[in-house]
Amino acid sequence: GVSMFFGALLFGVGMQLAGGCGSGTLYTAGAGSPRMLLVLAAFCAGGFWASLDLGAWQSLPEWPPLVLGERFGWGVSASLQALLLGAAALALRRRDESSAIASWHLWRGPWPLLAGAVMLAVLNLATLLLAGHPWTITWAFTLWGAKFAQAVGWSAAQDPFWSQPFPHAALESGILTDVTSIMNIALMLGAAAGAILAGRFSPVWRMSVASFAAALLGGLTMGYGARLAYGCNIGAFFSGVASTSLHGWLWIVAALLGSWIGVRLRPLFGLLD
Repeated sequence: GVSMFFGALLFGVGMQLAGGCGSGTLYTAGAGSPRMLLVLAAFCAGGFWASLDLGAWQSLPEWPPLVLGERFGWGVSASLQALLLGAAALALRRRDESSAIASWHLWRGPWPLLAGAVMLAVLNLATLLLAGHPWTITWAFTLWGAKFAQAVGWSAAQDPFWSQPFPHAALESGILTDVTSIMNIALMLGAAAGAILAGRFSPVWRMSVASFAAALLGGLTMGYGARLAYGCNIGAFFSGVASTSLHGWLWIVAALLGSWIGVRLRPLFGLLD
């Protein structure tokens, strides 16, 4: 629907200003980037803000969900998606031959693209089996933002979104009872461990005003957009396409458009291309 497309577009813009997506924010923050900690805080605030506006956005025109596997068969849909993704990967590889690496290290990296892709697929399957749903990230950010708002006096009693059973239960429970929150925390800890093992954990605290503004705006925009679009490039695109949802493909089109806009905004904040 309209809210999903606009949310994905916003996310694409914010991703370029922030310098990372949802998982990228966690990874880079965990690896020792103070700037990405600011992005993370703004991401949480943006997601919470969007949750308060969600009813108005959902009143805009939208279409029923379409799962390609249910409509055309799982084998056919998965095969067609694999062909499309393979063709895109081949085209990008031919365009950028520098992506190949001469050597790699298990703990220090970098990893070959294929090894990373296989690991992501295996871990997403493990998430599906253990958590009962595909890998998601941004729901936890929205929850963390709501937890902070609640701590400073906000009440969810009359809010339509936070009065629903699942959000209400998550808000009333501890952070460590939320699967997505646990995975996000673990991702940050893993990134920190990887950076330390590779000798790359060296936080840089100096930040220009323009970079600070870009981080704040980028995080807010990603958070707001992710809540409208039902996820980021992990929850909406990666997991959406894995489940053969058309929503995942529409999300990436809008996000790429937003990314194109964001790239052209980066020089305004003194960010390198």
